Amino acid sequence: MSSTHSNHRSRQSGCRSQLHEVTAPAAIYHKNKHRNLSRTLTATGYALLLGGTSLVLMGCQTSAGVSSGAVSDALIDFEVADSAVNQAQGRVFTDRLQASSARYEQLFDQQSYPNTETQAKTRLLAAIRQHLASEHVAVAQANYHMAPFIDPDSIDAGASSLLRTIIETYAYQEEQAIDDEAADDNSEFADRSFADDADEAFADDDEYSANTKDDGLIPGVQDVKPKALLKSYEAMQAAKQQPVASDDKPMPTTGVIGQMLAMLHRTPEQIAATNAYQYQHLTFNSVSQFRPKQRQLRSVYSYDYVSPTLSSSMQIPLALDFNDSRITVDPSAIMPIVALASPENTPLPQEMASHTVSFGLPKGITEQLPPTVLYDAALAAIQKSMAELAPEYFSAVDIRNDAFAKEVGASHAVKLYIGSKQGGELVGKILKYMTQSLQEHVDANPSQYPDGAMLKAALAKAQLYHKGYQSADVGALLQLIEAIGPISFNQTNYYYLDRANQLLAKQQRLNVGSDLMGATTSVLNQVRYDKASFNDHALTPLLAESFGANAKPAIDGNAWLAKIRQQKDRLQSARYARYDYEYDDEDRYDVDNTDEEGGVYDSGNGEDWNDNDEALYDDAAKYGIDSKLADQ
Repeated sequence: MSSTHSNHRSRQSGCRSQLHEVTAPAAIYHKNKHRNLSRTLTATGYALLLGGTSLVLMGCQTSAGVSSGAVSDALIDFEVADSAVNQAQGRVFTDRLQASSARYEQLFDQQSYPNTETQAKTRLLAAIRQHLASEHVAVAQANYHMAPFIDPDSIDAGASSLLRTIIETYAYQEEQAIDDEAADDNSEFADRSFADDADEAFADDDEYSANTKDDGLIPGVQDVKPKALLKSYEAMQAAKQQPVASDDKPMPTTGVIGQMLAMLHRTPEQIAATNAYQYQHLTFNSVSQFRPKQRQLRSVYSYDYVSPTLSSSMQIPLALDFNDSRITVDPSAIMPIVALASPENTPLPQEMASHTVSFGLPKGITEQLPPTVLYDAALAAIQKSMAELAPEYFSAVDIRNDAFAKEVGASHAVKLYIGSKQGGELVGKILKYMTQSLQEHVDANPSQYPDGAMLKAALAKAQLYHKGYQSADVGALLQLIEAIGPISFNQTNYYYLDRANQLLAKQQRLNVGSDLMGATTSVLNQVRYDKASFNDHALTPLLAESFGANAKPAIDGNAWLAKIRQQKDRLQSARYARYDYEYDDEDRYDVDNTDEEGGVYDSGNGEDWNDNDEALYDDAAKYGIDSKLADQ
């Protein structure tokens, strides 16, 4: 029997270990059984056997942990009557079975035996968790670039998207229908008298109006036929291929809609000009301070355009304080817009005691939903949602030739890809986790949120809807929008870490493209978290001037808004007081109220002016309003 095993092993050509494992159930049969088996194999059986053998052979070089010389020892020879041999073979077989089971568990147990992607994910989440829990600074710069939506060398070059094709085909079909109808009408009218034509024209018009009223849509929209649409598409493409004389202007085959789509579409020359004259000189910069214990974020954002002939910068300091439920901002950048809407309530720069204004949330809102609770819920939801993303979205990258990695001194980096699918899934998970956290807050404070409370009712309804979908469904919905819609979006994030697994920097590339526009705009945002870059940045002094220890106290925005409302209420009261005045005929037709022809002078607001109306100014003064505003 041993010689039989020896001969069998010699025919395996180096892959005998896995072949024996696959055919182990058959090996326990007697050798004569093989002859009977071979006679009963059908053509389908041969095909399955060959397919399975090929799969085994493809993977024979990757097997590990099994010795080829000990394979026969793992098999039990039931023809041997020696109990000691059988027991030894049984122990070996059991050990092999346990090893195989452990290997199987190892393949799918990512907690105990993480693969490369899982290790990268674990490393990144730990770094982000530590980063958000510690005080840090950030310096960011974003640059913009535009490129054709379809690469000129791509196989899709010259082809339209499905959405645009459908729009153009339907527009072409409608244009052709209108032209054919006009041609038929002209031919028919040429053979009839003017009277008959007029009667029929009115009848047609009545029928058209009735059909339009019944359908409520453009005629033909509800009667779209796929075969007719395909024929229209073929005709449209043929019309596009027709040569146009040099002295003739090319006419769009899709009418007004075609003209609109052509106007939206960016040509390669327009894209190159946008990069050369706009995006090349445009940057979005910011410096920030994050204090997690105080739940504070202080930043200065700057939109800068610097070219050889023009230089401009718009800077906006902004601070968020969730503990104090307050937002502080420098309104200088938006003051010109405010002045256009309400010039009488817009102070001049020299009239402001400080260049920042602080606004606090109303007490009614903070009592229902404290900003601290909302902040903690959002921060925890982001981390938990990222932890639930599949490991294959995370990957360790080679940074040996990464210039930015060398600048920040990173030792390794982790890439996180977020497309429409991953982004939608992330949004869905964040919403569910935030709802869960807020619900826990409501349950922990029953006296603050009795039955019928607005927040409690809103959370109950949100949780009801959350049960009807999974987070991945949101990603699928965004994929559907991206597939048939006029826009596509995805982002790639690179997180740079040091040897201690601390986050040093981040690089984010966001791509937003559209076939209707014919271009993709890329935003490359580089963020550094080192203090040296923060201290040397040009915006850091403005951050200290706006929110530092020596900064001027911000103007109370709530009091400013209350004063504006009070002034408007007083002016309104003065206007209503005017309607209560009583006039006699002599006052109403006083000589001072007549023009040269003896007519009564109308003030222009629907009432006749007389000297008694000057009392309005007295009332305005009584209500503490400038007399100039009383005219308004």
